Amino acid sequence: MRDHKSERAPVTLWHVPVVVEDIPEDGRSFTLEPDAETRATIAAAAGLRDLPQLAATFDLTRRDADGLRVVGRVSATAGQTCVVTLEPLLNAIEENVDLLFMPRIISPGPLADNELLRAPAEAKLNDSEPILDGVVDLGALAVELLILGLDPYPRKPGVVFESQQEHGSDAGPFAVLAGWSKDQNGR
Repeated sequence: MRDHKSERAPVTLWHVPVVVEDIPEDGRSFTLEPDAETRATIAAAAGLRDLPQLAATFDLTRRDADGLRVVGRVSATAGQTCVVTLEPLLNAIEENVDLLFMPRIISPGPLADNELLRAPAEAKLNDSEPILDGVVDLGALAVELLILGLDPYPRKPGVVFESQQEHGSDAGPFAVLAGWSKDQNGR
């Protein structure tokens, strides 16, 4: 049986905690921009050359008694490396978010290992994100959206990869070995 009190929250690269109870009924807006040191840490963890710009805007509104809806946008300029030319390039990232956060409920008794998410009537059970200890981390959310928005195979505009076969070599990669095998066996 797991001890839920001793579970550690994941390490976040940019920590901007918001206590759900501190959000007024009419909502609250946040505009966030990490400092250069935090951007460098995020860039290193995300495998980027650099991260010259990262900004997030979020509008938070209460849902039910203890839930939270987060709507917003994450914008960034990511320094990546072209997978074809290996030259540096900058990619613009724009990611929208519209998420529902609800607290975790741990079932009492023998089912204590089963964690359930409580969601409002109009949402399905898995349509919400968990609120941990009454807090939503907007910095972690922004970093997650940044990473999801990264191009895994960035290319400079107009650059096309051309393989050896496209240059007229019909022999294939093992042509040299085929000739070697015949020479060794005397056939």
